[in-house]
Amino acid sequence: MRKDRALAALLATIVTAQETSVFSASSNDSLLWGPYRPNVYFGVRSRLPKSLTTGLLWSRVEDFQSVQNNIRYTCEQHEGMAGYGWDAYDPRTGGVQTVHDKGNGIDIETSFVKFDEGRGGWGARIKGTPRADAEPGAGSRGGVQEMKTAVWFHVGMEGLGSVAVQDVEGAEEMGFERDVVLDGQSQDLGDFTLTITAPEGNSHPLHAHPAYKDKPLDRTFVHSLQVPDDALWQAKSILFGSMKTTIEAYVEEYTESQMPPPWQVYTIQNRPGEGNMHLVEKLFEGAFEFDVLYTPKTAAKQATAEDLTKQIAAVVKSFDEKYLQTLKPQAPFNDAEHLRFSKSLFSNLIGGIGYFHGDQLIDRSYAPEYDEDSEGFWTETADARSRAEHKLEGPYELFTSVPSRPFFPRGFLWDEGFHLLPIVDWDPELCMQIVSSWFNTMDADGWIAREQILGAEARSKVPGEFQVQYPHYANPPTLFMVLNALLDRIGSPDSTFYTDARVAGDLAGAALPDTEAAKAWFRQLYPLLQRNFAWYRRTQTGDLKSYDRPAFSSKEAYRWRGRSDRHILTSGLDDYPRAQPPHPGELHTDLMSWMGMMAASLQRVASYIDESEDAATYGTIAEAIRRNVDDLHWSATDKTYCDATVDDYEDSVHVCHKGYISIFPFMTGLLGPSHKHLAAVLDLIADEGELWSPYGIRSLSAKDEFYATEENYWRSPVWMNMNYLVVTQLYAIATQPGPERQRAGRMYAALRRNLVGTVFEGWKETGFAWEQYSPETGAGQRTQHFTGWTSLVVKIMGMEGVGGEGGGHDEL
Repeated sequence: MRKDRALAALLATIVTAQETSVFSASSNDSLLWGPYRPNVYFGVRSRLPKSLTTGLLWSRVEDFQSVQNNIRYTCEQHEGMAGYGWDAYDPRTGGVQTVHDKGNGIDIETSFVKFDEGRGGWGARIKGTPRADAEPGAGSRGGVQEMKTAVWFHVGMEGLGSVAVQDVEGAEEMGFERDVVLDGQSQDLGDFTLTITAPEGNSHPLHAHPAYKDKPLDRTFVHSLQVPDDALWQAKSILFGSMKTTIEAYVEEYTESQMPPPWQVYTIQNRPGEGNMHLVEKLFEGAFEFDVLYTPKTAAKQATAEDLTKQIAAVVKSFDEKYLQTLKPQAPFNDAEHLRFSKSLFSNLIGGIGYFHGDQLIDRSYAPEYDEDSEGFWTETADARSRAEHKLEGPYELFTSVPSRPFFPRGFLWDEGFHLLPIVDWDPELCMQIVSSWFNTMDADGWIAREQILGAEARSKVPGEFQVQYPHYANPPTLFMVLNALLDRIGSPDSTFYTDARVAGDLAGAALPDTEAAKAWFRQLYPLLQRNFAWYRRTQTGDLKSYDRPAFSSKEAYRWRGRSDRHILTSGLDDYPRAQPPHPGELHTDLMSWMGMMAASLQRVASYIDESEDAATYGTIAEAIRRNVDDLHWSATDKTYCDATVDDYEDSVHVCHKGYISIFPFMTGLLGPSHKHLAAVLDLIADEGELWSPYGIRSLSAKDEFYATEENYWRSPVWMNMNYLVVTQLYAIATQPGPERQRAGRMYAALRRNLVGTVFEGWKETGFAWEQYSPETGAGQRTQHFTGWTSLVVKIMGMEGVGGEGGGHDEL
């Protein structure tokens, strides 16, 4: 049975992928290549299962002690960076990234652009500039301009393709004096050439040690190897292996006091030739620059350094122009510094898009405990998981942005909907391609894994206990928010959704040609949306029948599966206080709210594609959920929305921990401008003693007994995704007739200023956006370089003012 279900899921994915024909070939080609390896500081690959893959490594090499710890490759937390990321980036054309490597005393600029030549020509420029605050290193005569830097560029070929170094004769002994040229071919890419240039103007380390004569450091060294396909991503380990041989040879030849200087010792073997992995090393003194040029055989000509220079300038210019048209910050954030900040966060969000291909661990074993129907279920499910026989399934593929390149370089279901909201404004079709990719991972039952950990490289950054995915576990269905945003975009009278936005060398347009293409995409996706919604209703249903719970509908009640004693990881609000002890009769306000948003979204989609009967059905469900939210989750005593549980007398009771849970019906749009509980919800949000802080809305009331306790993950900090929902709903209330219109406008203006100020000040001070922010100080916390949903501040800056703006918090 499990094999049949897995096979059906695979076939469904294949069929859906084959049917995705609404995207033109030119559009797909413009997205073929990219820095789709967000886990590394700079790594280019194609959006194909078996691809040419590249990556950049570097280190300062002036002493023997620090080199191994200072080699940069994968993005890491707190690695001595003063900030890094894309300054300007468009996935269809390219952009420029700067890595401020304070630890190595150098800034690395990586430019990546595409050429409109055949199918997928591109170029990259790597530049290094010593930092003014760099410490003089060992061997320097007093200035950072003499800094010695080793740079390694690796080239790997996955699958059955081949890559070989040209013209190795004469370079086998002492390295390449000029460009390194590699010829390659694969079934999907065809024939191509990859050129790594050796431009004039760079300085290279010189020294008088005898070792220099046999291996002069003004040459480029290449080590070609054949490694297992599943080890290609381990470039740093492969590099260490190559250098180890060099180091051991020097140790054998020289005594400790006679050893060559570090910049001679830390070099790879020079053994160019054929292989599926090629390490290319260059040694520089001071500032440096070189290019990497990929040319498919179908190209009319090979791009030059001059072409690359022009294309980089054109790409940045077109990005700047398009940004002012689509995401320009509005007053009071319409100054140059906020514009630079906005561009940086958006570029890092969209520059964090990656392509992932590989297997993942899934537990499809069925254990009765997984139904979570008995008291004490959280211990029983933990035991069942420990006995489960999870297996690798796949391969799957996913095109997605990521929450954080150093810490979460993979796809997260509940993050991705938030990620795509700014991207919808920039490139609707790109957004649609990503949504399609996510739904193509869905199995025959309608389940989408909440965390997409595809392949060994992705698993290397995930603790073992979090790697297994369970087909009965849900996650907030935020991709349905994106469907609403797309429909808003289509219906906007000033929408550029269908313009042929050709930029920077006449690359493929970033929009659909007509409304029929958009409808075709929605029709294609629609059965998957229905199946996914049905899966949520079936697997996450709550119990109304066993307890005395009068409600408008006897069907609409929900609870998250996958809870432990202290956490509901599946809800996304991990440690937010819930009922104690857990009970199978619980009902969760946030999941009920998500289901209401989901039903309303499906109603809109069905109406748009002329499925009128379905639209009526989903409208009925949405209305039943709106009614049941009030009937089941509103506490007249506490004047707020609450979770529900069952007490010792088998009676249904509310469990009220004021915070994000309490305002979920508001955040998901279930409360209209004249709703009877809207005033109380706004009272709670605006209360400084409860949720309001100078830095954003707290996740938990400051008066709650669990405020800022234990893990304190969702028990006080300010989160931008939830605050974005609050600010957008305040805007909606402030722009419609209703009794709370003016107050909502004042709250909107104040909250918008607070949120932008919080993220902006943290970015100026640290160089990073952060996962969450302190409600007491506004300081960024937890994961740094969290350019996922924290980048929603870009949309907040781009929102317009409303009537009543300008008042302070005292006027709320």
